[in-house]
Amino acid sequence: MGEKRPFVSAIVVAAGSASRMEGIDKQFAPVGGIPCLARALLCFEECREIGEIVVVTREESIAKVADLCARWRLAKVSQIVRGGESRQQSAAIGLACLDGRCQYLAVHDGARPLCDKALIRRVLRDAIAHGGAAAAVPVKDTIKVRGEDGFIDSTPDRATLFACQTPQIFEVGTYRRAMEEALAQGRDYTDDCQLFESAGRRVYLSQGSYQNIKITTPEDLALCEQILAVRGE
Repeated sequence: MGEKRPFVSAIVVAAGSASRMEGIDKQFAPVGGIPCLARALLCFEECREIGEIVVVTREESIAKVADLCARWRLAKVSQIVRGGESRQQSAAIGLACLDGRCQYLAVHDGARPLCDKALIRRVLRDAIAHGGAAAAVPVKDTIKVRGEDGFIDSTPDRATLFACQTPQIFEVGTYRRAMEEALAQGRDYTDDCQLFESAGRRVYLSQGSYQNIKITTPEDLALCEQILAVRGE
């Protein structure tokens, strides 16, 4: 008999203000005819390793997200909850809603609609091996550190630089302890890897995908459409 798979929960965070979207609500903007958030959720819904999904969104979007989940038959979505003032607070709210069987937690941006099952499985495999893992891709541009005077201060070695994506997957016990400590000490991290590292744990960087873009501006929606066209979707 094969080894029993761990119970994996996913928190999909879709509570941002979308301040750079020029009035477009990116959660519900169509990407290849499917709402952005629905695409992100479907990826986890169709991944057999995922046991449940908790969606964290804005209070005014809860009813609309519930309708979206019903329309796209997202049976793994167990709860849809109101997010907090920051990403970390939203993740903490989602964490409190997880099934008690949860052993590993996947955190994903609802604004990344082009994630795929192979990517989720790759990150999960590495998280099980190392305790925590995150999708990441090598940066393509030369990165400069700018000084306070506006001039270049230094140029990091590009070979060591990676752009972190989601999903980011962690052993839930360590993640929970790190979250509790951060909240108690008033520390607020913008990235779940930073939170996990604050507990003294290292995070493995898994092979991400350049197609796994985060929709931040209207131009990103157009880029997603181009990627889908190349895929033939």
